[in-house]
Amino acid sequence: MTHSQPTHRAGQLFEGTIGVFLAEALLLPTGLLLAAFLTRRLGPEGYGLYVLSITLVLWIELTIASIFSKPTIKFLGEAEDWQPIATTMVRLYLLASCVALLLVWLAAAPIARLLDEPRLASHLRLLALDIPLYGLARAHLAVLVGIGSFNQRALASAGRWISRLFLVVLLVQLGLSVSGALLGTIGASVVELVIARAYVRPSPFGGSSLAARRLWDYAAPLFLSALAMQLFSKIDLWALKALGGTASDAGTYGAAQNLSLVPYIFAFSFTPLLLSALSRAIGSGDIDGARKLARNAMRLVILLLPLAGMTAGAAPEIVALIFGRAFLPAAPALIVLIFGAVAAVMIYVSAAILIAAGKPGWVLAVTWPLPLLAIGGHLFVIPRLGLVGASVVTTVVAALGALGAVVAVYRIWRVAPPMSTVARSTSICVLAYGLAACWTTSGLLLLVKLPVVVALIGAAFVLLGEFDSTEMAAVRSMLRRQTPREEEPGGV
Repeated sequence: MTHSQPTHRAGQLFEGTIGVFLAEALLLPTGLLLAAFLTRRLGPEGYGLYVLSITLVLWIELTIASIFSKPTIKFLGEAEDWQPIATTMVRLYLLASCVALLLVWLAAAPIARLLDEPRLASHLRLLALDIPLYGLARAHLAVLVGIGSFNQRALASAGRWISRLFLVVLLVQLGLSVSGALLGTIGASVVELVIARAYVRPSPFGGSSLAARRLWDYAAPLFLSALAMQLFSKIDLWALKALGGTASDAGTYGAAQNLSLVPYIFAFSFTPLLLSALSRAIGSGDIDGARKLARNAMRLVILLLPLAGMTAGAAPEIVALIFGRAFLPAAPALIVLIFGAVAAVMIYVSAAILIAAGKPGWVLAVTWPLPLLAIGGHLFVIPRLGLVGASVVTTVVAALGALGAVVAVYRIWRVAPPMSTVARSTSICVLAYGLAACWTTSGLLLLVKLPVVVALIGAAFVLLGEFDSTEMAAVRSMLRRQTPREEEPGGV
């Protein structure tokens, strides 16, 4: 094992994370544009049918992905020959997706009757066709991550979000209404699958040495853990409404939740890649390199704290710019929730480390108490403090979960975020909050203010010695690779 291999692995992870994050972040602008278009073209009733269909089918698709994605990445990262394992996992994705397709077809009419929306049945049956396509696309993305093809994975995701916007707008404009919006969603899955298969082409047929028992040992606890985290992420909004909140309170709190999504997008972009890099390091016998990578991953989460401080300081301006001044009551909740989002990122990162270390049961042990603690906290706090109380409970429980996850990682590998980084990040976080809060702007000037504060945060880290010479050289090298070279004399 040469010294350059861990460095190369870390550099590949860093570059891949940026690419995947930027690709997944396309969900935000394309989603906002799509929502603005569909609400105007479909009207409240048509848009409601679209949202009901998308919500149910997407939940099913994400559930299937939560069962298989992390085991796929883990097993592929450790394998010398990835093709047989990829074949097995693609087959399982497809089988589970086809079963879900059949169940949705059978349940569509009863669900429509239950909700007293007869037209919903045909929409659900149409969108159910997306389930196997989405499952196959996600299987291929997991394979790409598992074998370290991070940039190709980013291209496939970018293709999904851009094509979805284009196809939905085109088909609705052609007069297909709700059906056109659903067909556009199906088309986006096809585009993502086609792009992914341009790079990897596992077949759903063929043999594999992957034991079903080993797969289930990972899939079962990770599936339950994913359900616990999904419940935890939604329980505050449900509790707020159930405990006396008005529809206006729910809308205000939902706006604050939406503005705290960026750390979650980072987590969903980074942790699969981290799991892949760790699994490949372990598979090659580089345990020390894996520990170093895990420590730096946890350190990276701590480095997000000043960005959370900046967001908290500028919360009223951010809310006013994106949602309008009518939603300014969302700012206090955002100030709290943004730190809860950073804590959640630490949970996801630590979970990836535990999975790579072969401890999926520990992930479940860390995550299953979170929704239970949140329910108890919301029952006590929301009647007294309303939506701010809901945000406080969510953030405190997330912080407790992050602490538990860090302790679990330390018990296994004796690695933890460096205390020097914690001290620097905390200090810069306070300064970033103060600067963002005191430097008041309005309207689009906020788009100037935030990059300036981000640049000052980076400069503060450099001046305080957070990054060593090797890290600085790696960043400069990456920037040089990303900068187009001037054409040399005589070049074509």
